[in-house]
Amino acid sequence: MHDTRLTIPAAELEALFDALPDVVFFVKDREGRYTHANLTLVARLGLKQRRQLLGRRVAELFPENLGGAYAAQDQRVLAGERIEDHLEVHLFPNRAPGWCLTCKRPLRQGGAIGGLVGISRDLGQPDGRHPTYDRLRCAFTYLQEHYASTVRMRTVAALADLSVAQLERHFRRVFQLTPQQVLGKLRIEAAMRLLRGAQSVASIGAACGFADQSAFARRFKATVGMTPREYRELSAEHGGE
Repeated sequence: MHDTRLTIPAAELEALFDALPDVVFFVKDREGRYTHANLTLVARLGLKQRRQLLGRRVAELFPENLGGAYAAQDQRVLAGERIEDHLEVHLFPNRAPGWCLTCKRPLRQGGAIGGLVGISRDLGQPDGRHPTYDRLRCAFTYLQEHYASTVRMRTVAALADLSVAQLERHFRRVFQLTPQQVLGKLRIEAAMRLLRGAQSVASIGAACGFADQSAFARRFKATVGMTPREYRELSAEHGGE
């Protein structure tokens, strides 16, 4: 039986993603070097032309702590792991921090992994026209007011008169995130604000709902790409912006 599946060249996908200003698209080789990227990524890195990006690694394009985190993530994918809808903050040289959902997959050639392909799409505004929006706003407000404490999803679902499964499904449709991701986002945003001040890292973690400093540091690095202390130093270098 003949394989009738179409193979789309990466250059065609690159051109397609050029038309999407809220999506970053990239392909990297086995060594983690960019082979394809859309113009959105080029612009966000403060570059003028695509060729300035191609052949370079993340360590050459991002601050050292960020580049190392992104490279470690790439290595997981090059080892065969898939990353699906990972909520993270991207810190580009020419723009303010932005939330996005990242997906990365290994690219196989002749049975071996020869690189990876990925996209990061900006987190959009909630869908206010969805029929459950008003009920979900009540649940969202609860998360905003209680992110610093232990939150039980059964309680959140009851506020919206939904089951936990229904709450998760509708949150994805309206906010593009699960309730757990929204809670995590609120906690990290609060931590990023507090890290611009003088509070200790441990007290900030506790104030933002994390069980201990270790859990705070792990979640912060997985989301922001650097430790809380590194983020504090970077913020200080940029005048607390």
